[in-house]
Amino acid sequence: MAWFGKFSSVVKEFGMTRCEADHLVFYRHSNAGCIYLVVYVDDIVLTSSDHHDISQLKPYICHHFHTKDLGKLRYFLGIEVSTVQ
Repeated sequence: MAWFGKFSSVVKEFGMTRCEADHLVFYRHSNAGCIYLVVYVDDIVLTSSDHHDISQLKPYICHHFHTKDLGKLRYFLGIEVSTVQ
């Protein structure tokens, strides 16, 4: 899993912290809000209470890795996801 070592380094350089309870979860808390990044096999799920965080993190990750934005999350691991507004 050499790619995950590089991936971890890249997201940590962005200021994210690796979760101690689950090493595939990264997070960053600030006055603007919280951002969470979850890695599962070859998928990345991003969520944040601040859309500005996501708009900065997505191009940052794309700069370092070949990724594709699939838009808003609708299903993940067979679970339907809905947005609370």
